[in-house]
Amino acid sequence: MLKQAVILVGGLGTRLGEMTRLVPKPLLEVAGRPFLDYILDELSRYATIQDILLLAGYQAGQVIDRYDGKRWRGAHVSVISEPAQLGTGGALKYAADRLDAKFLLLNGDSFFDFNMLDLAAPLHSPAIVRVALKKDHAGDRYGRVLLDHDFIKTFLPAGAQPNGPINSGVYCVDREILSFIDGLPCSLEQAIFPRLAENGQLRATLYDGFFIDIGVPVDFERAQSELPERQRRPAVFFDRDGVLNIDKAYVHRVEDFEWVAGAREAVKLCNDRGYLTFVVTNQAGVARGYYGIEAVENLHGWMNEDLAKIGAHVDEFQYCPYHEEAVVEQWRRASNRRKPAPGMIFDCLKGWPVRKDASLLVGDRTLDLEAAAAAGISGYLFEGGNLETFVRSLMPGNPE
Repeated sequence: MLKQAVILVGGLGTRLGEMTRLVPKPLLEVAGRPFLDYILDELSRYATIQDILLLAGYQAGQVIDRYDGKRWRGAHVSVISEPAQLGTGGALKYAADRLDAKFLLLNGDSFFDFNMLDLAAPLHSPAIVRVALKKDHAGDRYGRVLLDHDFIKTFLPAGAQPNGPINSGVYCVDREILSFIDGLPCSLEQAIFPRLAENGQLRATLYDGFFIDIGVPVDFERAQSELPERQRRPAVFFDRDGVLNIDKAYVHRVEDFEWVAGAREAVKLCNDRGYLTFVVTNQAGVARGYYGIEAVENLHGWMNEDLAKIGAHVDEFQYCPYHEEAVVEQWRRASNRRKPAPGMIFDCLKGWPVRKDASLLVGDRTLDLEAAAAAGISGYLFEGGNLETFVRSLMPGNPE
């Protein structure tokens, strides 16, 4: 299971001129926040990613001061500072003893909105590097990538072709790549990727999300308005028992958990379509003393691990252990988080950049729909069948 992401933040940013004379490019402010914060926000959505390494070079002290040792949602962030400009491949080589067997690798000066767990899904054919390509990106600033099925055959220089896929700077990498990095400094893009392509070890997957690279002034200025707006996403709220899993009454153990048909695929559909994905579930079994909150949280952690096997994830699990008639005194009280009250939904709306007007909830009981209505979002009753088919029918552009 993929647990690590590595971000290259050591470049000089010379094309931005005076702006990067004193500040490393990934720390330049976009709408009042360092650009790197947006990348960390995106990576930390994936609960399985617990370790984020920043490979710093130029003005590394600023990166260390802001990020080293911090937690970003559930992920731990640490900084490795290279002793000299080693290039993108050299930075990896210098960090060799900190790299997992497989990890995500990202450029720190670009943002690509797509489901990163899909890139790392075990269902893909194996390769030392799998590249996320931005599909049909117009303009002559970027080089193009030529494919044979999912094999990368070659890279064309900027201006050679007016359209077609480009390298987004996001990769799923096997640690075996280190054996290809010998002399330093070393560029992955110029020295290593062509060799991997020749060996059939460089594969790609096409995605069509929002992409921006702040490496030149015009795109840096464009990012000021476009990037914050793109952070606002519609959300799908799922009830748990009876929607995602078969309701067997107070399910709290992995061995008793059984996905509803199409449930994992429904979550992945939401991920792939750019929806934030939440679970909002009453857990009266805690109040009744059948199990503790640790069991709930452990089960939810396992659910995300199992979802990751197909490149899917839940952004946040919200649960309510309270009940007015609880056996366990600690949990005996009325709560505005217990459905049909909308508190869990409101907590997600407060904690995430949700486009409320385009969001929806899927539940199997009227109390779920009442909670959705109280929160001001659309609610839909799932009465069985394939959950992916049901959710797909609710999304714009899909007939019921």
